[in-house]
Amino acid sequence: MPKVSRVREGRVRARRCAVQALYQWQMQQESAQKVVNEFEECRELIKVDLIYFSKLVCEVAANFEELKQSLRVCLDMDWERLDLVERSVLLLSAYEMRFCQDIPYQVVINEGVELCKMFGTVEGFRFVNGTLDQLAKNMRPAESRVSA
Repeated sequence: MPKVSRVREGRVRARRCAVQALYQWQMQQESAQKVVNEFEECRELIKVDLIYFSKLVCEVAANFEELKQSLRVCLDMDWERLDLVERSVLLLSAYEMRFCQDIPYQVVINEGVELCKMFGTVEGFRFVNGTLDQLAKNMRPAESRVSA
């Protein structure tokens, strides 16, 4: 397998684990680092980019209020009414949209939608897609305007 594919696969797997860890972080209200440590100790994290996984969980937690505020303006419902899985996917995607400029916004949206299809409610991916599309217009206006 080419190196690029292994890197991409490791990041995709890191995102999957990060959504689960962020869900746990929100439910248990423990420190993000404690959740990361539990995941690394108790789960078989095969082919997961562990550095990226840890970065996602810890940085989403550290930037939670900023990320939540950036998402709130894109939502057509109260933050508190969101399903925790969809909330976790949106937070992770908002983090990548804001702080990972090397990842094209279309990739961020696609990964978020796929994560929501995997872990979220039946129609949740549609909601996540629309929210992330609006977020891209707000956070990356030049990039999303060029691609439109």
